[in-house]
Parts: sequence; structure tokens; C-alpha cells
Amino acid sequence: MAEKGTGQGCVFFNKQRKRWNAQYKEYDAKTGTTKPKTKSFKTEEEAKKYLDTIMYQKENPLYIEHNGIPLCEVMKANLKLKLDTNQITPTQFGRVTRTIEKIEKTPIGSKNIDEITSNELQDYMNSQTHLSNSSINKIYQQFNQTFKIAINKGYMLRNPMINVIKPKSVKQDKEVRALTVEEQQSFTDYLLSKDLKQCKYKNVFLIQMYMGLRCGETLALTTHDIDLKHKKMNTHRTLTTDENNAIIMGNKTKTYAGKRVIPIPDFIYPHIIEQMQIAENQENNEEKLLFKPYNARYTRRTNVNSELQRILERYFDITDISTHSLRHTFGTRCIESGMAPVVVQRLMGHKDISVTLNTYTSVFDEFKAREIDKVNQYYLNENMIKNNLLNEENSIENER
Repeated sequence: MAEKGTGQGCVFFNKQRKRWNAQYKEYDAKTGTTKPKTKSFKTEEEAKKYLDTIMYQKENPLYIEHNGIPLCEVMKANLKLKLDTNQITPTQFGRVTRTIEKIEKTPIGSKNIDEITSNELQDYMNSQTHLSNSSINKIYQQFNQTFKIAINKGYMLRNPMINVIKPKSVKQDKEVRALTVEEQQSFTDYLLSKDLKQCKYKNVFLIQMYMGLRCGETLALTTHDIDLKHKKMNTHRTLTTDENNAIIMGNKTKTYAGKRVIPIPDFIYPHIIEQMQIAENQENNEEKLLFKPYNARYTRRTNVNSELQRILERYFDITDISTHSLRHTFGTRCIESGMAPVVVQRLMGHKDISVTLNTYTSVFDEFKAREIDKVNQYYLNENMIKNNLLNEENSIENER
């Protein structure tokens, strides 16, 4: 590691505090001078990693010249820039950070970026086929972005990713299915027959299944989001996680289109009132959350999902449904009822109509087939097809 005073930063052991220090200089725009900055760590490795990240973020030429440019440090610097410029959320930052940390533990992750070959990248990608296609795609994109940055910054002349083929997963893509009409009716009857002591998340399930909210959006609801007079619900936030995977209240929904107002179905109305009364009288619930646990600040989505799966498997022998499936069920029923795609988009909070069309392709196909049958029946009723068929038969007979 660099010595003090070289401008490259340094790592040293503080005997008095028995901690490892990472020290570097930072420019102060107010005074026009540089000031030394120090951060302490329990281990030398942690201090070195921190200093590496700082130096590559600042693009310290002297440091880079002496140490090279590790692949994962370019990834981290790019990720940090995205977070600082609000291109990604803390949740995404934490998720990608964990991916980078996994790459860092492999032989390719410890190499300097200009030393990595196409064959090494291909071998690494091929070793990830046990992951889902979605995960493989994210890793592939991460490599692509990193090497493009390295080329743009002049770290290397040739992009080794050009010759790398993205492999396919050995896993089959998981499809989120909706409950059938019969399954939905049976599950609804079950929920309505239980009180909150018997099924504490029953109103979460009902809101998702009949209003199409995401689980995080439902758990973020407060009494202030309910307009009882007009029987409407305002969705504008979601429970999410920070870079350390801790649950936090997000200040917005998953997408900008997620901020929406949804009508409350009449049969759910009394259950909403019930939940509001609980929230108003609950201790340590300053936010007035509709679904606040007694022993924690926020409800974990994983707990809700586990409870749903336990009920469905035990009482209905259903094993392939999640909380997201309940939202999917609402979208499916909307389409089956003949609702226009653009209205489904608004209710579901999809940012683009293509998301709605792509998500419900099979449902739309079935709906289109039924609607075409209606048109054909109309033609028959108006004798349009019948007359055409007679004309064709007469034409054939005349030719004979």
C-alpha cells in the first residue's frame, strides 16, 4: 500500500485505537484546499478495500498507475455514481453490490480490467447457468457497462465482451400465474370466514387480490391514504429495502406510474374500516400504518408471502402462488371482464402500456379469441357470411 504523503492515500495501523485507518486527501471547494480524511476499520482488508474504492472514484492517476484497475472497482465506482445521480434506488444499489461482491470472490474478480480476456469472461458466464435467465442477464449487463466505461476512460483499447455470448439458464423461466375464478372464489370465501386473529394478513390478501396493489404498496398504506367518503385509496409509497437490506419506507412507488388512486370495492369497504380502526388505536404507530406489526416498525413482505403459501397449501393444495400472484389475479380478471388495456395499465401502475400487454399476453390472446367469435357470430346473424358462402357455391357450380 502507498506511503503517506504520496497523494495515493494510505492504510496504516493505529496502535492507540487498535484499528486500521484508510487515509486520503479530499478537495474542499469552499477553501480551495485539500484536507486529509481518515476512516477506521477493524481489519486491514476492509481499510484497503475502502481506499481502493475512493481512489478509483476520484480517478487518482498516480494510484491507478501503481496499482492497476481491478475489474470490480470499476463496477463499484459506476454503481456509486448511479446512486449519487438518482439513477438507481438504494434497494437496487444493495442488490447489485451483493452481485459485485460475489464476482469479486472469483479469480476473474480479482484481476485488473485490462488483463481479462474474452475466454475468461465466457467461462465465467457459462458457470452461471444455474441462475435464472433474469440473473444471468443482469450479470451480463454489468460486464457490458463496465468494459464500455473502461474503453471510454482509456483504461483499455479493446472490449473483450464483444465476443462473449450470453448463455441461457438451465432453469425454466418461472411464470407468475393468476388464481382461477374458482380458486379465487374459494380463497375469498375462506378469508371472509376468518377474523384477524385467525388470519392476520387477510385484509392484505383482499386488497391485493381485488385492487391490484403490490405487496410493498399495501404494507405502506396509512389511514391518511383512505378516502372513505369517496371510497378511494391513494397509493403513493412502498416498503422497500436500503443498501444493507434493511426495511425502509420508500418515498415513492416502484415506478412513477405506481402513484395512483384506486376505487375500493364495496365488499372490501368494511374490512378497510376495520383495519383503520385498529391502526388508530394501536400503540407506537405514529405513522398510522394499516398493517403495522406489534413487535417491529414494518411488516416484512416475506412474512406475508410465507403465510399466504402456508394457507393455500394447507387448505387448497395450491403450491405455485405468491403475493404477487394475487395482484396478477386482479389484472387477469380486469382483462377477462373486457376492460381496456390502458385502464388496466393505470390501475396496475405499469409505467408503460407495453408492460401490461407483455405481462398478460396469454390472457389477451384468449380474450381476443372470444371477441373474434362475437364478431363472427354478428356476421352470421346479419347473413353476411351466409350470403358470401352461397355466392361462392353458385360460382363453383357455374364453373362446372
